[in-house]
Amino acid sequence: MGFDPVPYAIPGFVALILLEMLWARRRAPTAYEPRDTLTSLLLGLGSTVVGVAVAGALFAAATWLYQWRIYTFGWQWWVWGLAFVLDDLGYYIGHRLGHRVRWFWASHVNHHSSQHYNLSTALRQTWTGPVALSFVFRISLALAGFHPAMLATCAGFNLIYQFWIHTEAIGRCPRWFEAVMNTPSHHRVHHATNPRYLDRNFAGVFIVWDRLLRSFTPEDDTDPARYGITRQLGSFNLLWAAFHEWIAIVRDVRRAPWRAKWGYVWRLPGWSHDGSRETSDMIRERWLGRE
Repeated sequence: MGFDPVPYAIPGFVALILLEMLWARRRAPTAYEPRDTLTSLLLGLGSTVVGVAVAGALFAAATWLYQWRIYTFGWQWWVWGLAFVLDDLGYYIGHRLGHRVRWFWASHVNHHSSQHYNLSTALRQTWTGPVALSFVFRISLALAGFHPAMLATCAGFNLIYQFWIHTEAIGRCPRWFEAVMNTPSHHRVHHATNPRYLDRNFAGVFIVWDRLLRSFTPEDDTDPARYGITRQLGSFNLLWAAFHEWIAIVRDVRRAPWRAKWGYVWRLPGWSHDGSRETSDMIRERWLGRE
């Protein structure tokens, strides 16, 4: 099923988290909160278990698509590079929809639910990705002609890259690097709840997708990032962190009039049929009107 580099990176993840904890003890004492960190680690563990459980099914789905491929790419070095770039574009598309469609957001929201931003937050991953079906944006490349094993390997390296950008210990990177690559500065914007930062910087590895598709916002030192979600989780309960948005969808659909039920599933997170809530667009537009 391809080479999975993630298990080999786990010792490095642990070592870097410990180093960041030492840094935070002296430089940013509030960067880590023990209960929050434990919740992040347990969400990461659960996500790993789910990933192992469904890996075979996802690979089988990609292999099925591959038999209907439009073209057959080989294994040359440039094909690997092209696959990595296109896989990252697929990640961008799926990630952007993960913030713009509530069904996908229900799976992705727990990654954003921490009010702290540190390397343990990178491990705060979903348990319900297979339910949301967001993987289709990446395995569809098998239909284009990239071998599923190649795609699985590229996805693993993409995930490893994204680990280091979840930190406040690194400020700005060189301009030439930040022009092309996703960095801690860019990703702090993505995790922030400040109105100017909402639903921005969806990149995985290459920030160029955000720049080209007009979803890029630079970090502003005069407006430090405030992390979490617009309606904060307010709990360290592991099951609530994993499933709270799915529960909220069920409640909203059950209570909504028939004409509005699908809106609570497929429209923007925060949408309501009677205007009683605010979406990220409404919050951002209100902020822009005051600037």
